[in-house]
Amino acid sequence: MTLEITPEQGGQRLGSGAMFDRIADRYDLLNRIISLGIDGSWRRKTVRALGLGDDAHVLDVATGTADLALEIAGHAPSAHIVGLDPSEGMLAVGRKKVDRAGLTDRVSLVVGDAMSLPFEDATFDAITIAFGIRNVPDRPKGLEEMLRVTKPGGTLAILELSEPEGGVMGSLAKMHVHTIVPFVGGLLSGSQEYRYLQRSIAAFPPADQFGQIMHKAGWEVERIEPLTFGVAHLYVGRKPA
Repeated sequence: MTLEITPEQGGQRLGSGAMFDRIADRYDLLNRIISLGIDGSWRRKTVRALGLGDDAHVLDVATGTADLALEIAGHAPSAHIVGLDPSEGMLAVGRKKVDRAGLTDRVSLVVGDAMSLPFEDATFDAITIAFGIRNVPDRPKGLEEMLRVTKPGGTLAILELSEPEGGVMGSLAKMHVHTIVPFVGGLLSGSQEYRYLQRSIAAFPPADQFGQIMHKAGWEVERIEPLTFGVAHLYVGRKPA
């Protein structure tokens, strides 16, 4: 059965920058509570998958409040990171965090669209996107744009939420995603945006199908790894040399 996702709310597309503007000041707290703090370990694994060299230039698409951009900067002290996001509200929170970390010389945050990246071809050594590809309306186009701005041989690491796998723990994780996430998110944020989160996870392609979408967009898919009983997946691809 196909789950229908309402595309508009108040004249604005759910999953858009405008939607995240409304919850920007509560986003980090909600994520820590809803994920039980596990999202930090997922981000660290994502950064390690990049295998960054010295003076690497990295693009973090859908950077939000810059959690992953800051994780990259901490892991690779000589890397330069550009974080891109459609939500100015989320970026405003991210800029404060970058400033507090003393990383304004290495981390810059810009407004932009994943389907039309404002960069020259072959600009970056690596690209990341965490919890964002699900919200890109035309995912193949977004993946093609990421391929375009990546240097030959460069790496793409995608971290995305997914429907949990089977088994007892998988069933408990699925109940968490379907029931607790929208309830707690709606309760704490005073909005319905986190019910959209649950619906968008259910509508996202299974891991193997999304891997095929990556391949069709031109990426060599090196690894697809389920995380925490399938609550999330890490997809690692490389641009052909």
